[in-house]
Amino acid sequence: MCGLSGEIRFDGRAADVGAVGRMTDAMHDRGPDGSGLWSLGPVALGHRRLKIIDLSDRAAQPMVDSDLGLTGVFNGCLYNYRELREELRGEGYRFFSTSDTEVLVKAFHRWGPECVEHFTGMFAFAVFERDTGRLTLGRDRLGIKPMYVAQDAARLRFASSLPALLAGGGVGTDIDRVALHHYMTFHSVVPAERTILTGVRKLPPATVRTVEAGGAVTDHCYWRPPHTRSALPEYAGLTSDEWNEAVLDRLRVAVRRRMVADVPVGVLLSGGLDSSMIVALLAEEGQEGLSTFSIGFHAAGGESGDEFAYSDLVARHFGTDHHRILVDDTRLLPALERAVGAMSEPMVSHDCVAFHLLSEEVSRHVKVVQSGQGADEVFAGYSWYPPMAGLPREEAAAAYAREFFDRPHGALAEVLAPDYLTGEDVSGEFVRRHLAMPGADTALDAVLRLDTSVMLVDDPVKRVDNMTMAYGLEARTPFLDHELVELAAACPPELKLASGGKGVLKDASRKLLPAEVIDRPKGYFPVPAIRHIHGPFLELVRDALTGQAARSRGLFNRAYVDRLLAAPDEHRTTLGANALWQLGLLELWLQAQGVR
Repeated sequence: MCGLSGEIRFDGRAADVGAVGRMTDAMHDRGPDGSGLWSLGPVALGHRRLKIIDLSDRAAQPMVDSDLGLTGVFNGCLYNYRELREELRGEGYRFFSTSDTEVLVKAFHRWGPECVEHFTGMFAFAVFERDTGRLTLGRDRLGIKPMYVAQDAARLRFASSLPALLAGGGVGTDIDRVALHHYMTFHSVVPAERTILTGVRKLPPATVRTVEAGGAVTDHCYWRPPHTRSALPEYAGLTSDEWNEAVLDRLRVAVRRRMVADVPVGVLLSGGLDSSMIVALLAEEGQEGLSTFSIGFHAAGGESGDEFAYSDLVARHFGTDHHRILVDDTRLLPALERAVGAMSEPMVSHDCVAFHLLSEEVSRHVKVVQSGQGADEVFAGYSWYPPMAGLPREEAAAAYAREFFDRPHGALAEVLAPDYLTGEDVSGEFVRRHLAMPGADTALDAVLRLDTSVMLVDDPVKRVDNMTMAYGLEARTPFLDHELVELAAACPPELKLASGGKGVLKDASRKLLPAEVIDRPKGYFPVPAIRHIHGPFLELVRDALTGQAARSRGLFNRAYVDRLLAAPDEHRTTLGANALWQLGLLELWLQAQGVR
C-alpha cells in the first residue's frame, strides 16, 4: 500500500521531475516508509512506500527492470503474488526480490495489459516501456485503489490522490457542474471519470489505459459482473442451503487471501455482521492473538455513539486482543478538520471522521487490517433494495431515485446559484443509462450492479482508503474479493433480500456467530456530533459557508444557506443525512485544498 505519481509529456520536453517530486511529497502519509523518483526523457515516476511485503530495499519503487526495459510503480497488494511468481519462474523469469511489485512488472512483460486478468487483489499501477515510450495505467476491478489523472495537449499526470495532483501545479480547478449535480443529488457520489474539479479525472475501476508516446489514449474495461443467474452455470439449481455454503466457502478464501503480509494483520471490528464474520473465519483458520479494534463516541441528540456491546461480545467469543477506543468530544473538532484535509474528494459521510480517528489509533499497533466494507452493496443489505424487488425494469430508475437520491433535480434551483445549475437532470440520466445496460436479470440486479460498480467505488471504498492511508494503514476488504462479488451477483435476489437484507450471508454465518450479532438491528459508525450539528461544529460550518472564500465562489443560493443555518438539524436528505453538513463539507473541502 503506497502512493504513486508520474508524468508523461507529449510536447518533446523532458518530464517535470520537480512537479512529480511535489506530488510524491504530498502523499507522504500514504507511504511513510520510503520514497523514490525516477525519470527518463519525457517520463518521470514517483513513489511513497508503506512496507508490507518484502520489507527490504530490494522492493523499493519506482522499480526498474533494465533487462525487460520496464519501470513500474504500484499501490496495493496482489494476494496471489506467490503463485504468480512460481508460474513466471516456470516460464524462465528470474527474481531479485520477494515483492509483489516485481511480480506485477514481470507479469506485465509476460502478458501485457492483460496481466490484470491474472491478478487477485487491489491495485493501481503505472508501467513505462522503455523501447516503445508507452505508459500503461491500470486499476483493480472494484476500484479499491485510487488513480487520479490530469491531461492536456502537452502532458498527462497521474497520482494516488487528487491533492497530490494539485501540489504538482497546473491543474484546472473550476467546479465541474455535472459533478456538482451528482454530489448534490446522487448521495454525494461522483462517478468516474469526473471529479468536482474540471481539471482532474479518475481512471475508472476495472480499466487499463494505454498512453502512447504521442499522446493517443485508449481504455479497456476488463471486468463487469453481468448480475445474471446464467453467469455461473456451475451454480445453477442450488438450494438455499447450498448457496449459503457456497458463499461461506468463497468468503473463507477471500479472508485467507488477505492475510498475505510480512507484518501482522488486524481487524476493524464494528460488532456488525460483516466484520464479525471476518473475525470468526480467522479464528476458524487458527489465528491466535488477533488484534481487533472498535471505536465509539459520546451520545448526542438522543443518539448512541457506540456499539461496544456487540464488538465486546465478538471479541470475548473469539478471544481476540481487543482494543476499545472511546473518543472524547474534545478530539472531534480537530479530527474533523484533519479528515476533511485527507479526503481526495469531498465525502459527506460522518463515517469519515470515525475511520480517521480509528486509523490514527490502529496505526500505532498494526500496519494492515481487514475490514467489512462492501457487504451491504454486494449482498443487498441497504433499505433501498427491497422496494426494487419485483419492479418492472422500466420503473427501476425512478424508484431508485426516490429511495436514494438526496433531492430531485428540480429542487437544485433552490440550493445552487444559477451559474452552477446544469439545466438537465444529469444524475437521473446517468442512472437511467446505467440501469438500461445489457445484462442484469431483474430491476434489483440492475440496481445492485449500479451500486457495486459506481456507488461502492466512489463512496465507502474511497472513504476507507483515504482515511486509513492518512495514517499509513492498509485496509483490506474481503467482501470485495472479485470472485465473491461474481458469486453474489449470480445469487438469486430473493436469497439476498431475505431476513431484512443480506439473508444468504446471515444464514451462512449461523454456524460461526452468536445469534445476538446476526439478528441485531443494522448498525453503522455513528458520530452523533456531526449528525446533530451544534456548538463548535455549527460555527465551523457557518464560517465556511459565510466567509469570504464562500462568498467569492458563490456556489449556493444565499437564502437557502441562511435557512439551513437557522435550523441546522431540521433539514434532512432522503436517507436522513444532514443537509447543512452536505453543503458545509463541500465548502470546507474546497478551502482545505486551496481551491479559489
